[in-house]
Order: sequence, then C-alpha cells, then structure tokens
Amino acid sequence: MNRYPLWKNILICVVLVFGLLYTLPNFYGEVPAVQVSSGKATVQLDQALTRKIEQELNQAGLSHTGLFSDENSLRFRFTDTDQQLRARDLIETVLNPDAQDPSYIVALNLLPATPKWLTTINALPMYLGLDLRGGVHFLLEVDMAGAITNRLDSMAADLRTLLRDQRIRHAGISRDGNSIALNFRDEAQREEARRAISSDNNDLQLTQRDGANGPRLIATLLPQAEQTIREFAISQNITTLRNRINELGVAEPIIQQQGAERIVVQLPGVQDVARAKDILGRTATLEVRLVEDSPSALSDALDGRTPFGTELFTERTSSGERPILLKNDVILTGDRLTDAQPGFDSQTNDPAVHLSLDSAGARIFRDVTRDNVGNRMAILLIEQGRAEVVTAPVIRTEIGGGRVQISGQMTVDEASNIALLLRAGSLAAPMQIIEERTIGPSLGADNISKGFSSVLWGFVAIAVFMIVYYSLFGLVSVIALTANLGLLIALLSLLQATLTLPGIAAMALTIGMAIDANVLINERIREEIRNGVTPQAAITAGYDRAFTTILDANITTLIAGIALLLFGSGPVRGFAVVHCLGVLTSMFSAILVSRMLVNYIYGRRRKIDKLAIG
Repeated sequence: MNRYPLWKNILICVVLVFGLLYTLPNFYGEVPAVQVSSGKATVQLDQALTRKIEQELNQAGLSHTGLFSDENSLRFRFTDTDQQLRARDLIETVLNPDAQDPSYIVALNLLPATPKWLTTINALPMYLGLDLRGGVHFLLEVDMAGAITNRLDSMAADLRTLLRDQRIRHAGISRDGNSIALNFRDEAQREEARRAISSDNNDLQLTQRDGANGPRLIATLLPQAEQTIREFAISQNITTLRNRINELGVAEPIIQQQGAERIVVQLPGVQDVARAKDILGRTATLEVRLVEDSPSALSDALDGRTPFGTELFTERTSSGERPILLKNDVILTGDRLTDAQPGFDSQTNDPAVHLSLDSAGARIFRDVTRDNVGNRMAILLIEQGRAEVVTAPVIRTEIGGGRVQISGQMTVDEASNIALLLRAGSLAAPMQIIEERTIGPSLGADNISKGFSSVLWGFVAIAVFMIVYYSLFGLVSVIALTANLGLLIALLSLLQATLTLPGIAAMALTIGMAIDANVLINERIREEIRNGVTPQAAITAGYDRAFTTILDANITTLIAGIALLLFGSGPVRGFAVVHCLGVLTSMFSAILVSRMLVNYIYGRRRKIDKLAIG
C-alpha cells in the first residue's frame, strides 16, 4: 500500500500553508504612503518622533493603516491619495516649522497593501528591482590607492611632529610611493628615531637602509594596517552615501559593496539623475569653535542682539534642542580629522569618542586647549550651508599628541552615533562613477507585464502538455508545479529578496526544470507497468528508482547556481538566488507533494486495475 505516515502528511501540508501565507502579500498591490527620513546628519528617528507624528495625525482625523520603520525612515500607510497628501502637508508643517532649514525629509511613497494580519507574521511582498520599478543605478569605484596615499601623507606629518616633540633631529621626511623615507645624519639618531616610532605607532614596519646621503629609515604600512585602511574606506563611504541618500526620500535604496573596491547604489523610483549625482558627490565639513558661555551674551543673542564676533546655533541634546552661542573664530576644520572611533574613557570607563588629528591639527588643538581649560568647545557639522552642533564638551586639560577624547553623559549607542557623525562629514576616499543606468517607470511596468506573461504562458503550456500526455498523473504534476512556484515566491518574500528581470527569467526556467522530475517519475512508473509490475508496486518503484536520477541532476544544477552566486555580480547574482531556491523547492514539490497526492488517490485502494497515466 502506498501511504505516508500521518506526521509526514501533516508536515507537507504545513509547508504548503506556509507557502500560501507568504505568497499572498505579492497579490495585494501598493497603496499611498508618507515617508519621513532624517534631513540632517544629527537628527535621529526615534520612538518619541513616531508618537508625535501619530498624535498629530489622530488630532487631524487622519488614521494610518500601518507603520513601517527602520533605521533610516518611518513610513505611514494610508487608504487613498487624498489622505496621503493631507498627511504629508501636516507632517511637513509639524516637523519642519522653518521651511528654509528642514530637519526632516517628508516624501510621498508607495507601500504594500498587505493586510495587518499578514504583516504581523512578517509576511511582506518581494522588493522590485530597478528594471521592474524604474530608477537609477550607479556603480562607484573607490580609489584605494588614494586612501592609502592620504593616510601615508598624514602619517609623515605625524612622524615630523613626533620627532620634533622627542627632540630627535632628522635630515628630512617624505613620502616615497607607498612608503615614508626618513633621512638622518648618523646611526645614533636613526636608532633613537626607530625606538620612538616603534613605541608610538604599531601600524608601520621599519627598515634600516644606508643611502648616498646618510642613514635612512624606511617606514611601510603593515599588511593588516593596509587592509584596515581599505575596509575603513569602503565602510565609511557606504555610511556616508547612505546618510546622503536619506535626503532623496528613497524607499529601499540598495547600497552595498561589490568586490573589494566598488559600491553599488540603486535608487528605485528616482528619475532625476542630476539630483542623485549631486547627493552622491556632495561634501560636508567639520568645524571646531569655542563656546561663548556668558549668560548675558546668550540672553542678548536670544533677544536678537547677537554680540559682535559670535553666532547663535542650536545644540541637539537628549532632552531636546537648546540654543548655544559660538565664537566666529574657527579653530579647526574637518580636514585635520583623520579618524573618529567610539570607545571608553580610560579613567571612568564611561562611553567616549576618540578623535585622531593630523600633525598640524594636533599642534593647534594642543595650544587652544592649553589656553582654554574650563571652557567649552563645540564641534559643528556643516552640510549644504547649514551647521549643526554635534557636541560641546568642557575642556578639562591640555590635549596634545593629536588624539582627542570627547566624553560626557552619553550611552554606548550615542558614542557610536557621534563617532559616525564625525566620520560622515566627508568621504574617506575619492570615488568615481564608472557605470550609470536610468530606467523609466513605464519601462519597468512593461518589464513586469512581459515577465509575468512569460511565466504564465510557460506554465499553461507545460500544464496542458502534462495533462494531455500523462492524464491524471499529469494533473498531479501540475498541482505539484503550482506548489513549487508558490513556495519559491514565499521564500523570496520571506527573505525580502529583490526581484529583478533576470529573477523572473530564473522563475520561468525553474518551471521547466521542475517538471522534468515529474516526467522522470511518470516515465519510470510507465516502464514498471510495461514490465508486468502491479500498479501499486509500479508507483512505489517509480518514485524510489527515479529519486537517485532526480537527486543527481538537481545537485549538479545547484552546483552551477552556487558558482554563479559566489562569482557573479549584479543581475547574475539575482538570477542565481532564484535559481538555487527554485532547485530546492522543485525537489520538495516533485517528490513529496506529488507523492502525497498520488498516495491520496491510489494509496487506500487494495486492487487497482489500471493507472490513469496516459
């Protein structure tokens, strides 16, 4: 008798129900929404902001049908475009009272119309790629050689300062390619310099050489230090690009590393290429100024009588915004900042931010902090002509050596955010656009239509052939193929994969490959019947003996797909993801689902005269 145990039938049914639930969101379409993202690097999206927006919407009689949030945006879903437009105007008025200096970007958007009962189990539709939705695509290449060169130039200046502070005389320090050459007049000075550099810097490898003009010391970056610089340049540029793209109000932007030196930026729904280029190439600067802490001066500034030589700014703190009066003299700019990392105060173990300055910045900072102990010093981030005070700590003591610590009442997360803000002022390494594509929304809709039609008509053609050629077993194969397609879409939705045109092509290919397993099974059953085996035994033998062939064929196909996934890029990887998942779902549906259906039809019948297999 051909019967599955009860647990296996239940397990297969649970998987099929899972596939149905996570496939459904893709058929609900999209509804109007309003997206709120940060318009300034110092503005954070938190729970308090969410509650404020919801309260204002409720007071205005505008109820959203869903809220979606991530680290970059808040998205409120509405039932129609009228409510969407009214909500956008209301949120814009509440969050940006000064239209000339907006703190938030409030943009119209589209969100999936998935019912709430599905979103509660995280059942969401797949994302659509640029070729299906329209938008712009950039491939950026990071100048790693430039990043290393900049770091070596900074290190050369640091070495000059170090040797000067240690009173070690030298005959010149210069960068020579990917190394730093230090010239000395005698061996004793070189040895003294070597010991000083070794104790101060762990990133340099020192080699002694004798040149025509005297002893030399050649400093080169260790491989680990070079790799750290490369990784920092990529990660920092990705972070900076993500901060800038928030201004565009783009939903689901794709910003990811490709290879060792390239970054892919995809902006679905954006059609203004010039605007996108401006955002990607925009620069920001840092400034360090002293704070004017006189209460009378601040009071006069708030009354509109700003004292001469000062300027009024707003400082954002954990308790809200507060005014702060700064002196106009700029002590340092972001050009002198080489790094900013979160850490801990060595004395109190409180969260802190550690800054690294170049040699010139270190000298300036040392002199200023020595002369202003007890005063406050503000660090500003200036972007598109707008300045924000990131932090304004009190100078406790003279700070020398080019390493600065910012500490105070901050959490570990706040220290990480401040370090990120300080680093995000400009790109860590130059980049150039080496590939650029623009796809219009009408072309994306046309691609969706054609892609859907190709999958649909391919499925219909296979279904007709299977039913005509294999009769009832052909119908079982078509039902299994339907389950395969549903499970594939469910997995892509659960993984929140981005569906592209190559992905649709992989779906169509998966349909053709998936039915191949059922063809092998059906033909094997036919062969067993022709050999005089009873129908029940033919079913058992057909599935058991075809399994090895199906497994071998799918493993070799899966290996090819994994190779595409590992070594491919862009559209090739999109094809490979759908292809590999399709191989796994096709084996499940062709072997287990079809066998369960055949067992249900024939398994309980003791005597079978003939199988309806064509």
